[in-house]
Amino acid sequence: MSAAPRQLRIAQVAPPIERVPPIAYGGTERVVHELTSELVRRGHDVTVFASGDSDVPCRLIPTVEKALRPAGIEADSGGWFATTVNMVAERAADFDVIHSHLEWWSVPLAKMSTVPVVATFHGRLDLPFADKLFADAPEGMVAISRHQASTHPEVPWTIIHNGLTLDRAPFADKPGDAFCFVGRVDPEKGIIEAIEIAQRAGRPLRIAAKVGNIAKQRAYYEDVFKPALQKAGRSIEYLGELEPGERDQLFAESYGTLMPGAWPEPFGLVSIESLATGTPVLARRVGALPEIIREGVDGFFGDDVAAMAFYADRLGRLDRQAIRERVVERFSAARMTDRYEELYARMVGTGPAAKEALRAHLTDERVAAG
Repeated sequence: MSAAPRQLRIAQVAPPIERVPPIAYGGTERVVHELTSELVRRGHDVTVFASGDSDVPCRLIPTVEKALRPAGIEADSGGWFATTVNMVAERAADFDVIHSHLEWWSVPLAKMSTVPVVATFHGRLDLPFADKLFADAPEGMVAISRHQASTHPEVPWTIIHNGLTLDRAPFADKPGDAFCFVGRVDPEKGIIEAIEIAQRAGRPLRIAAKVGNIAKQRAYYEDVFKPALQKAGRSIEYLGELEPGERDQLFAESYGTLMPGAWPEPFGLVSIESLATGTPVLARRVGALPEIIREGVDGFFGDDVAAMAFYADRLGRLDRQAIRERVVERFSAARMTDRYEELYARMVGTGPAAKEALRAHLTDERVAAG
């Protein structure tokens, strides 16, 4: 393990949308919790800025009394993000380094902060305003995949894949016949396509997915998903939003996991969660998924519903134990934390040698990103 040269005072800044860790769905907040727990275990002095109902193994500074999405006020969150940035900026002198997970709000925070800021982007970056926001982006910007970084190659990215504690995931030598789909009831995630794939392959499908509070998300659930579910019949089961232990068991019991969404996954936590249980993945070749899923080993890629259904029977020939062993090694929370410790140490360094090392590292990262 590559450790930082000394114990650091680190602020982890989470969005106010979900608690840390989330009760059920919430990728960013899960990563924040995993990273925080590992940093505390390694002796760092960590403070988490997050919703007041969060449960972290260190100091918590509440940015909102309760997480916004479960409270039903997710759609009007901009003011809470701005408040979070202000709270962190006012306390910046208390830390050696600030690690922001606030997406676009991280850039102004980094520019106004009096101490180094690491900013991890968990969402898609190919949006109209991004070019202007990333103009003269400071050092410390983190992309969670090479594909995500490639959308803005001019930014001095450090690429750090997400990691989770995966070695305790359940494992079943003989899974059931059903596919599973885990994610959001959202067109970009391909939930309707998952139903079509299962029906073409002649297999049941179990769906564990959250429904957002924003009007268009509720409308999609009511007007598109529910009618499709009713039309599909008893072979498709909607389980709602599952807690982590239940979700892991669903993966382990499934024949395969479907990820047919067309949107460019910045990373795809669902894929590593599934693979950690030994369950292979059928997915569209988009975003970062080719960086995670080894075709013909961890699963298969298809360009459309028909192609993914064609590969369905081949999933049963894959070695589930080998799938599990490799993903646990590649995407562990410990490996992710190693990389962030290295970045923190470089950002905190103030001498000429430290700055030159940081510049050299960022150049290497840009070359690796292609």
